[in-house]
Amino acid sequence: MEEQPQVDRVLLIDKPYEWTSFDVVNKLRYKLKMKKIGHAGTLDPLATGLLIICTGKMTKRIEEFMGLEKEYTGKFVIGQTTPSFDLETEVSEAKNITHITEHDLTKASKSLTGKISQLPPLHSAIKIGGKRAYKFARQGKEVALQPREVDVLVFDITAFNGAEVSFRIVCSKGTYIRSMARDFGEALGVGAYLSHLCRTRIGPYLLSDAISIDQVQP
Repeated sequence: MEEQPQVDRVLLIDKPYEWTSFDVVNKLRYKLKMKKIGHAGTLDPLATGLLIICTGKMTKRIEEFMGLEKEYTGKFVIGQTTPSFDLETEVSEAKNITHITEHDLTKASKSLTGKISQLPPLHSAIKIGGKRAYKFARQGKEVALQPREVDVLVFDITAFNGAEVSFRIVCSKGTYIRSMARDFGEALGVGAYLSHLCRTRIGPYLLSDAISIDQVQP
């Protein structure tokens, strides 16, 4: 008797670099022959790490998973910035950062810890009048985004090498790490952008338990 495919599943996927979250869903929809499938929290194309995919009846739990706290590791480059606050857009001229100390970095990170008001980046998937914000940004159009309160439980500086600052952030749903880069750079007075980002945890679910798209079995 032929084994029947699993219908109701929660998959922990390690999202590849330069794939959109939608790319992952589409690939698995085709691979698993599933119409009812979705992800629980977008990762930007230039980010890697844990993406929760739900199929069948488990899609009812997407909102539950999206509400869980997130943990990220990554790197900011200080002294430069970009319109998107990551490597999707052109990097600005470098500023002098020789006066920046580890104390300055810690002070800036502490100022962005706790409940903070955060303005989402224009290059984001937030919908404005039914259209994604990044589409306006790519057309060079200015739109008004509203700040939102987010909770940054942990913002640790884990290494500092020249202009490259490594970090670990634990935060609530709705926190944009690219906005953290922008605000961190502003707190330092020299600008910053996100050069690397990996989501390592969503609630109790760990990246170390995730599998690649190729490892998913029907």
